[in-house]
Amino acid sequence: MLCGMMRKKKKTGTPVYINVYDLMPVNSFIYWFGLGFFHSGVQVYGVEYAFGGSDNSRPGILKLEPKHFQGLQIRKSILIGRTEMDEQECREFIKKMAKEYPGNSYNIIFRNCNHFANDVSKRLTKKSIPGWINRLARLNFLYSCLLPDGWNETPPRAVVAANNNKK
Repeated sequence: MLCGMMRKKKKTGTPVYINVYDLMPVNSFIYWFGLGFFHSGVQVYGVEYAFGGSDNSRPGILKLEPKHFQGLQIRKSILIGRTEMDEQECREFIKKMAKEYPGNSYNIIFRNCNHFANDVSKRLTKKSIPGWINRLARLNFLYSCLLPDGWNETPPRAVVAANNNKK
């Protein structure tokens, strides 16, 4: 009788996954210490979205086949939560995000693929990605002297110009 009274809450919405890839072979060792060099993308409605850098102001958002990022080994696919957006709303949302993430705003420390995945995850599911995914970027003060010039500088932010055309 008690079992019949305890009903599972019906899950609604579409699953949102964070796909995490190993960027370096050393991850096999340092992962167990809560560290690693990772790339991540957000998978929803059978498509994976990731952020990458470029030399121009065009959107840096990439649309990919899930779990197949440039031949990298996938470490984990994590169900982060569910979104109530339908597929069309989700596509429109990603288009808006693309304006906030131009390719030339990418920075390996301050604005990388993991920052993008976290931002998208929070907006779609209200949940952050696990902290270990971007821990090394947050700990950059430990190794910043080893990075090439310019890598430790805060990148420019996307600026949306106000419409000042008055008639």
